[in-house]
Amino acid sequence: MHSLPILVIGATGKTGRRVADLLEAEGHAVRRASRSSPTRFDWDEPDTWTRALEGVSAVYINYYPDLAFPDVPAKIQKLTDMAAAVGVERLVMLAGRGEPRAEACEEIVRRSGLDYTLVRAAWFAQNFSEGFLYDTVTEGMLALPAGDVAEPLVDIDDVAEVVAAALTDPRHARQEYDVTGPHLLSFHDATEELSRATGWTVAYQPISFEQFHAALIELDGPLLADVFTEVCRQIFDGRNARLGDGVQRALGREPRDFAAFCAQATAAGAWNSAA
Repeated sequence: MHSLPILVIGATGKTGRRVADLLEAEGHAVRRASRSSPTRFDWDEPDTWTRALEGVSAVYINYYPDLAFPDVPAKIQKLTDMAAAVGVERLVMLAGRGEPRAEACEEIVRRSGLDYTLVRAAWFAQNFSEGFLYDTVTEGMLALPAGDVAEPLVDIDDVAEVVAAALTDPRHARQEYDVTGPHLLSFHDATEELSRATGWTVAYQPISFEQFHAALIELDGPLLADVFTEVCRQIFDGRNARLGDGVQRALGREPRDFAAFCAQATAAGAWNSAA
């Protein structure tokens, strides 16, 4: 076991919290970093990066809200340069699948000169229970510009286990894992599973990109609306309607099923406020 701590960027987020918990449960020293953690890390304040990076063996790179923002490749370049300069040995980066700016960030990590693992994740199942799609379940309506495109929704716990393994086991060095669920599901299929698990109807309504963009402007403003609409144009064009084998390759088991996630989340009271 490495004596130096592992830096988890975004340790209060959905994946970062799980990764940090897994590592600590395995006996690893963890440096949890975020804007609100004792070790402060802010992507918009590079001065906070130095203290976070010093004296760690490995770094989990988890950019919030998305690698698709225009200024992110420059930030990833600066971070990897700083990591190499202070003696970090290993980088593990979470990315989406098929997003051009995410792919640019991946190439930066490949060229860093450090050991690295790239973890490309499908849409998180937990977006429905603790993310931006939570209200669609409690209100019974999911509206997305996805048409009938299928997505292999992935359990975040699988993603976190792959990341934790990559941070601690040298066998994962220079590996690239596409981490998905075991089945392709349209969002109509997903809402049917949610309906079965919760006991109330969750419907899916396909909408246009223009409608989606207008709704996002009202909620989050024009920059986020522009970026996320463009990301959805990319990922809902069918390029990601395929299964990955990242869980199988990294962990030696099958990924968790979306129906099992729905049942477990319901049993845990994830949507009790709507009951």
